[in-house]
Amino acid sequence: MNSITSAAPGTQRIFTSDNTAGASPEIVQAVIAAASGQDLPYGADRHTAGARARFAEVFGRDVDVLPVSTGSVANALSLAALTPPWGSVLCHRDSHINTDECGAPEFFTGGAKLVHLPGDDAKIDAEQLHAAAHRKAGDVHSVQPSVVSITQATETGALYSLDEIRSLSRVAKDAGLRVHMDGARFANAVAALGCTPAEMTWQAGIDVLSFGATKNGSMTADAVVVFDRALTQELSFRAKRAGQLTSKMRFQSAQLDAYLTDGLWLHNAAHANTMAARLGHGLKALPGADLLHAVEANILFCRLPQPVVDQLLAEGFAFYHDRWEPGVCRFVTSFSTTEHDVDTFLDTVRRLTT
Repeated sequence: MNSITSAAPGTQRIFTSDNTAGASPEIVQAVIAAASGQDLPYGADRHTAGARARFAEVFGRDVDVLPVSTGSVANALSLAALTPPWGSVLCHRDSHINTDECGAPEFFTGGAKLVHLPGDDAKIDAEQLHAAAHRKAGDVHSVQPSVVSITQATETGALYSLDEIRSLSRVAKDAGLRVHMDGARFANAVAALGCTPAEMTWQAGIDVLSFGATKNGSMTADAVVVFDRALTQELSFRAKRAGQLTSKMRFQSAQLDAYLTDGLWLHNAAHANTMAARLGHGLKALPGADLLHAVEANILFCRLPQPVVDQLLAEGFAFYHDRWEPGVCRFVTSFSTTEHDVDTFLDTVRRLTT
């Protein structure tokens, strides 16, 4: 088992992931409001209609939206609609679908193969993608390259630039492949790059987006956003088979609507990014702390002396460690992380390293 220690309830010393945070008050209030009275089931309610209109506004065009309960099922359903059972999903070797989905993409696709590719900062290398997209194409003895899956932001917290996304999409489309984006931290990427959601997705060649909200303020709501609407009917049937066509969808939709209203999603993400930048800046100034990547979103990796790691855990701080190399730790900030939380952690590391 990889080591993880839980901080005591009520403290703000948890840096394991952004899904440890609660929910934004605006989203809680939206759920409370949706609980009043009656409404139609299975997505025929006014809240779901409102959420779909909000998505269309945010992305600057008509889109189809399927609210779902988790990012894992958003990824798995998306890939199942994009990939035949004899197909392959080209993804980075460190992508979430390859390392942390317990085989869900393979299960939902009926056996499609994940083909993992190299690249710095958990980003797919374009030359490697070009080679993989054409490898054994048409050979009945081999799985057929079918879809490229891009994680934005990546598992190391790095960001694909818009040019990089467009470049990978061109490689995919030239080979007849569709493109999926795992956007568990989509908001963090949009906030960091200062671009529009449209520029990062359909205008850059993305066909389907797994739209994450749970890590950034929602309670139990993520979504599949469909830009290639020829896929919508199949995705709808697959969602039903997967138990994701919820009868009281209005509670998920109310969360997503509130999430996108008045820029809440970008405000939350920008705050999380700012806290990570503050943490990274502080760590770089400390002896014995080695920041392994530039801080671009809300995730950072740092190497610390093992005695410091052990003492931080003993003092109630929680973060992932020993998953990669000895002394390598991952810290993730969220919309609820405060400057005081970050400074308390930095003061503790400073005391332990000096």
